[in-house]
Amino acid sequence: MKRKKDPATILFQIIAYSTVTILTVLCLLPFWLVVIGSFTTENEIIGEGFKLWPNALSLDAYHAAFSNPKQILQAYWVTTWITFVGSIAGLFLTSMAGYVLSRGDFKYRNSFAFFMYFTTLFGGGLIPWYILIVKYLALKDSYLVMIIPSLISAWNIILMKNFMKSIPDSIVESARIDGANDFTIYTRLIMPLSTPGLATIGLFLALGYWNDWFTANIFITTEAKYPLQFFLYKILANAAVLRTNIAANLSAVNFTAPAETLKMAVAVIVTGPIVFLYPFIQKYFVKGLTIGAVKG
Repeated sequence: MKRKKDPATILFQIIAYSTVTILTVLCLLPFWLVVIGSFTTENEIIGEGFKLWPNALSLDAYHAAFSNPKQILQAYWVTTWITFVGSIAGLFLTSMAGYVLSRGDFKYRNSFAFFMYFTTLFGGGLIPWYILIVKYLALKDSYLVMIIPSLISAWNIILMKNFMKSIPDSIVESARIDGANDFTIYTRLIMPLSTPGLATIGLFLALGYWNDWFTANIFITTEAKYPLQFFLYKILANAAVLRTNIAANLSAVNFTAPAETLKMAVAVIVTGPIVFLYPFIQKYFVKGLTIGAVKG
């Protein structure tokens, strides 16, 4: 039998659904303006600003972004490969470090945890970091320079350690009684039970690798090794140069680079693939973040 709702419940649901709907629209509005702005003509954006729907649709920004499809596909491949390899390797190392620091029988866990936390307070600076990478590790213009520096993060290790501390010790003790060694316990028990924490850290790592352009800006000199973000950054920089008066005077044809709409198109190209990753791990992401935050 269907229970009849009282007026107060109905009023509350109306207010709640209305509030959520308004907030959803407000959150989606910037994304909609970016997408529509990428399909708007350059003159319309400069003269009339951003609109919910343009007077005329234009693909000039995407034509400029994909003027060299081979290069942009290569940049996509480099970024995807770096994101995949870096996220998997980073998850493995971070989870192992978190597991060790969460174990009560590890005598020096507090000392190692403090040492990792201490590194979050002070940094060596850009110049010592550059000298270390180029002179001592010889990783300049290498794919590894875009993977290794971001593999381990003190914040991720602390988050993973706190999450793994929520796993009951009785599970580990029962597995040890059955004869399982530490690595078997880690791979067969801890890893499956840590799926929310792994999904959370994996999303942080994937976003970090996907959006990283600064490392390539400093260390990568071969154009074929450019990641997507740095390659699109170069396109934007070139478009800004072409719009200067000096470039216009030197140009033999009356060509105006779509700088404003190109920014929107670049934002769509860069954020599009990574946005589709979030829905698959959303249910794990919220749980992993909250559990890791409240455990001491």
